[in-house]
Amino acid sequence: MDQRTAFLNRIGTATPGHDIHHAFIRWAESQIRDRHQAALFRRMAARSGIAHRWSVLPPTETGGSPVEPGGFYSAPILPTTAARMALYAEAAPDLALKAIAGLGTLDAISHLVVASCTGFVAPGIDQIIAARLGLSGSIERTLVGFMGCYAAVAALRVAHHIVRSEPAARVLVVTVELSSLHLRPVQAIEPLLAMLQFGDGAAAALVTAEPRGLAMRNFFAATLPDSAGLIRWTIGDEGFAMHLSGEVPGRIGQALAEPELREMLLGQGTVDGWAVHAGGRSILDAVEAGLGLGEDALAASRAVLDACGNMSSATLMFVLARMLREKPPRNGVAVAFGPGLAAEGFRFGGAR
Repeated sequence: MDQRTAFLNRIGTATPGHDIHHAFIRWAESQIRDRHQAALFRRMAARSGIAHRWSVLPPTETGGSPVEPGGFYSAPILPTTAARMALYAEAAPDLALKAIAGLGTLDAISHLVVASCTGFVAPGIDQIIAARLGLSGSIERTLVGFMGCYAAVAALRVAHHIVRSEPAARVLVVTVELSSLHLRPVQAIEPLLAMLQFGDGAAAALVTAEPRGLAMRNFFAATLPDSAGLIRWTIGDEGFAMHLSGEVPGRIGQALAEPELREMLLGQGTVDGWAVHAGGRSILDAVEAGLGLGEDALAASRAVLDACGNMSSATLMFVLARMLREKPPRNGVAVAFGPGLAAEGFRFGGAR
């Protein structure tokens, strides 16, 4: 093993305690006025591969969901972006610290890298987390903002480069997303299906040169041509509006047939483990079909999708955490898709 390899030593994950998935489905059906469209939404929700999605938004006093009387979204006019960002400033650090606690004792952290696209606050969430952890004011911080679902790759890539240039570095990487802060009052089925995918979650990882956990190497990135409008994340007066086109799985399938991306994913020996961002059942199906994978190849990704939904940048970290707890592959590939439409990833393998 190259002495300048960076290792993902440990991963901690956290979700809030409020499951909002089925309450959202009931709410979304009530928004669709055409009964045929409502029936279509119901069928697609049942086939989503998602059983639970978690939210930092608390239940009502009677135990109801955020869309029920007394909930965050119960008023006829939904909360402004300002109100949502105020909640983000409180809840995002709390959830991030819960994930960090899952790492156990942390000594001599030299760098902090934080990724998040579901909120903005200044001082930044990186500064808030550092202060809450009691880290030195001289710690080097990097905030990866608004990159979407592949931001975990970008954050780990930053840590990878730090450790390779400073072998004594101990880098804390955090991803935290509060997607449930961005419910919007729409009746069209496509944006409702996009919102159906997303939940809240946070993950934290320790990256060092110590040969424990997963070795990271060969980071890659590819932007798929003629696809920039397929995934968009727009700031509006009532939260952030996610546009996730139904064309995304097909476009990913087409890209996986192209030599450049196939070479990035398959060109360096037999792959014995796949950590694919659980962006949705149809996306996982497209990757599985496009690469000709066996039916169990994406089991870790499908398990995360079922248990938590799509948590944007935190999702890939949850998949890697599952693989780290089990027998890590010798030659794995991690990949995530996001705005652009772009694919980012890296190769990894168990330390040996």
